[in-house]
Amino acid sequence: MNTADQYLKAIYLAQRMEDGPASTGTLADLLEVSPASVNEMIGKLEDRDLVEHEKYKGATLTEEGLERAHDTLQTYCIIERFLTNVLEVEEFRDEARALESVIDDTVAERLDTIIDRPEECPDCFNVEKDCCDRLEVSDPADAD
Repeated sequence: MNTADQYLKAIYLAQRMEDGPASTGTLADLLEVSPASVNEMIGKLEDRDLVEHEKYKGATLTEEGLERAHDTLQTYCIIERFLTNVLEVEEFRDEARALESVIDDTVAERLDTIIDRPEECPDCFNVEKDCCDRLEVSDPADAD
């Protein structure tokens, strides 16, 4: 996964949170970057026909962007579920974020054979909790 994919995932999640176009501010918060960085990447993604951006309204994924974002979120969910349910890592979010940029599709597919991923994944991802609604965490505080 590359930086563009991380932005696409963030736009996908922000669109779900805001029930519409993803605002620059929300994306900056989700990605922990400056609004200027968001605007720069949005422009690059728009040039690649992955995002449509309307000034003062926000960014919306194109069909191709939506597909890539969905795949990226699914990979993140696979990593998250593997860390939690198989390795029992308590700080699974931080670890999943660190690993998502270095895990390729082949590794994600192999991890997916080990975990019990819900069929509706990644649509079961809860943006507010920043993890899957169906994730089996040992301590409820881990899902906050």
